[in-house]
This record gives sequence, structure tokens and C-alpha cells, in this order.
Amino acid sequence: MILGLMEPSGLIEQGGPLVWVLLGLTFIGAICVVERLFFFHRARINVGNLLVGLGHHIRRRAFAEALHEAARAPGPVARVAHSALLRYYLSRGDLRDVVQEAGQMEVPKIEKNIRAILGIALLAPLVGMLGTMLGMLETFQKVSEQGGFTGPAELSAGVFTALITSVLGLTVAVPMYLFYLYFLGRAKRLVHRLERAGIEMVHLIADAREEEEYAPFRGEVSSGKKRTTKKPEPEKPAPAK
Repeated sequence: MILGLMEPSGLIEQGGPLVWVLLGLTFIGAICVVERLFFFHRARINVGNLLVGLGHHIRRRAFAEALHEAARAPGPVARVAHSALLRYYLSRGDLRDVVQEAGQMEVPKIEKNIRAILGIALLAPLVGMLGTMLGMLETFQKVSEQGGFTGPAELSAGVFTALITSVLGLTVAVPMYLFYLYFLGRAKRLVHRLERAGIEMVHLIADAREEEEYAPFRGEVSSGKKRTTKKPEPEKPAPAK
């Protein structure tokens, strides 16, 4: 009997219509998991190396090259850096607002389908329990129709059939909840990288612009110090008469 129940046709026949609901939840959850795995795989990027490369271009005032490098890099971190480079001429405060808005636009993409996975993990055992309760009601209804006289084998078979949906529900819920915890951790780490990249980009662009603005003044100060610190030439002694 157990081997027959392990087959899909046996599950559907013995578990009832709620098995179709659990299979539908499994299909939707599998699609969400695959989509999130693909997204986080594409979003993998070394933020430190990206910032070092962009900072090298920014210090040389090569914003076109920095834009090209940020556009080539995949993931939301590179898109936040690209949005900051597009408006490098803004002040530090305005640039910070631009980066913050760009990061907020990326958060829904990062958290997409994660709540759906959590919802499936919570709904699957409830659907399984509902199927079990319905199966138990049907079993006891048959017993009452027979006048309360039934053998242990028939009663145990009915209870066993009723528990199928609970087993299926837990089988779906456990891996879905583990995937939810995994993706939640990945999403939080990615949001942290977004914030870090945004702050670093604001400082890099603003510091490079301020350094260029004050460069002539620094040159005048340094040249003035050189002139003031120049040692006077010793006076030549007057020729003797």
C-alpha cells in the first residue's frame, strides 16, 4: 500500500483534491526559488574591487570611463553607482539623496518573491491539516454509517489515507522555509552592500570635485611658502680701498 501511495496517481487518488492544491503550491514555490537563485547569482559582485576601479577613474576625472565600467558590471550595486556617476555635478547633499532613492528603487527587486516563498511555507502545512481533518471526518462518517462496527484494518487504512495530505504539506513547507531563510539573509547582505556602495560613491565624487576646486589655491599656498622660506643670499664684503 505504501509503495502505491508513493506514486503520483496513488497520492492523488488517496489524498483527495487538496493534493492538487499542494502540488500547485509546490510548482509556484519551485518557480520562485529558481528565480531567486538566478537573481542572486547574477548579483554576485565584489563591491570592494568595483569601488576601487571606479575610484581610480573618478580621481582622474574620467567620468565617462567610470560610467562605462559601472554599466558593464551586473547587479543592483553597480546600478546605484551608475546613478551617482550620472549626476556627479550635484552637491554632496543632493548626490546623497540621489543614491538613497536609487537604493530604494532596488530594494523591491531584491525582496521579490521572498514573501511568496514564506507564504507557501506557511500555507502548505495548513492545507495538509485541512486535508487530514476532512479525511478523518469522512472516515468516521463511514464508521457511523455502518452502525459503529468496523474492523481495525479499515479504520487504520482510513486514518492513514487522511494523514497523506499532512505529510505532503510538511514535505513542501520545510524546504520552502529553509529557502526563505537563505534568501532573506542574502537580501539583507545585498541591501547592506547597496548602502555601503552609495556612501562610498558620494564621498569619492564629492572629494574628487573639492580637490580639483581647491587645487589652484593649494598651489598658491605652496608656492608662497617656498618664496618665504627661501634663504637670503649672503652679502658680499665691500672691496678694501
